[in-house]
Amino acid sequence: MVMLHEVQSAFGYIPFEAIEKISEATGESAAEVFGVVNFYAQFTTEPKGKHVINVCLGTACYVKGSQHLIDEASVLTGAPVNGTSEDGLFSIDATRCVGACGLAPVCQIDGRVIGACTKEIIRDEIQAIIDAEKGKLS
Repeated sequence: MVMLHEVQSAFGYIPFEAIEKISEATGESAAEVFGVVNFYAQFTTEPKGKHVINVCLGTACYVKGSQHLIDEASVLTGAPVNGTSEDGLFSIDATRCVGACGLAPVCQIDGRVIGACTKEIIRDEIQAIIDAEKGKLS
């Protein structure tokens, strides 16, 4: 698990080559390591966008409208749910319970937790990122 976390932190995802090296280092089969990667939601084998938006779809968040939030984020960024936008700027992930049910609905944008999130907050946060990225290009 520690090795997987280190690889994920370094690359933003876990490439198959890393799975093979971890397999060799631990003596576990590549299939076993791959199974661990797929079991835990925090790991991914696909590269993420520069900005990652997680929207909790756990029961408390879902009841309070998080599906509308993830739909809005997808429309605004062009990223499919559980995917990355074509420009590589955004990834959107549907998550299950971030452990902050009292703050429902909860979103995370680049690791920052936003409780009592609304469509307006999502719009403003995404627009701020887009504006900042455009400013970097100028």
